[in-house]
Amino acid sequence: MFKRFFLVIGLLLTGNLAFAEYGLNFPQPVTSVGQDIYDVHMFTGLIVTGIMLVILILLVYILLTFRKSKGYEPDQKFHKTWFGHWSWVLVPLMVLGIDLSIAGKAQRTLDRFWNAPKQQCDQAGADEKFCFDMNVKIIGHQWWWEYEFPEHGIEFNGKFHPVRIESRATPADVAGDNYLRDVDNPLYLPVDTTIRYLNTSVDVLHAWWVPELGFKRDAIPGYITETWAKIDKEGTYRGQCAELCGTWHAKMPVVIKAVSKDKFNTWIKEKKSVMLASLKEANSNKEWSKEELISKGKTVYNTQCTACHQANGKGLPPAFPSLVGSQIIKGSVTDHINMVLNGKGTMPPWKHLSDLDIAAVITYERDAWGNNTGDIVKPADIKAAR
Repeated sequence: MFKRFFLVIGLLLTGNLAFAEYGLNFPQPVTSVGQDIYDVHMFTGLIVTGIMLVILILLVYILLTFRKSKGYEPDQKFHKTWFGHWSWVLVPLMVLGIDLSIAGKAQRTLDRFWNAPKQQCDQAGADEKFCFDMNVKIIGHQWWWEYEFPEHGIEFNGKFHPVRIESRATPADVAGDNYLRDVDNPLYLPVDTTIRYLNTSVDVLHAWWVPELGFKRDAIPGYITETWAKIDKEGTYRGQCAELCGTWHAKMPVVIKAVSKDKFNTWIKEKKSVMLASLKEANSNKEWSKEELISKGKTVYNTQCTACHQANGKGLPPAFPSLVGSQIIKGSVTDHINMVLNGKGTMPPWKHLSDLDIAAVITYERDAWGNNTGDIVKPADIKAAR
């Protein structure tokens, strides 16, 4: 029996099948915090592996040495020996010592994670505790991510507009092998920069998680939670929402493009140029034709609304009702505008969109999928309804 057992073990260890997944582990961290967490994981893994090997060797020795087939008689005096008396104290003390060594290393890592390093502030007298090279606000939505850069933006009509991007999962035919792992707008971040991440949500619990950064933090509606990291290596790092957040939880990937500071500044400048052009267009006195509004509205709808209402407008009833022939679409334009601006139920308010975008998408919805109401909603109508 034992010969067969060891033969099977030997075949598994020497066969290709046994090594098919050999070497898999957590992704190599690219932040100091991530490396600390990785080290705790490896330290714990080594201790557990060592304990397992000791127990396995001891178990095999006992099975081979004290088996009945060799005529071994059970020893009833072990508990009366010195080791039998004191093992009940020594073994728990040994386990406690191992636990304390793991806990001490983990606590030091947590302290490093929670207490961000102090940076030199540009402004004299500023509280160093809150000084970082850069801040990024991460906002979870069902089911996409929104990013804001509070220090980077443009002034327009006396108001500061931070650089803001919306990041959504790309369709399967576009993503290819990276389906559910790729997005239309990845988050660009500079390397060698201490960044504070401000996590929040507008609807339900989400969790922004990129394994190479080494941490995961919940995004809670009405609260802001903080994390920090300094990326040491350029590259593309992928993650996802790690908190079950609804029907399309799997369609919330995260993609970070870690680039040099010069490339990041170039990317920011491009975003600012696009923002400025969009703001000028939205605030112009141009008279928009129905065809232009429908064309622009289709783009806005495909970007903002398809996650819930689908590209064909049929939605996902009962949570997300169909827009095809619905009462809100066929009914009063005023009610439709108020619905989009203020939201209702699971639908969030869309006041952050420009008057032009909201007017365009409402015009599109009232004309698409056979609705054909003939209504035209202009930016001035949205401005008056705000």
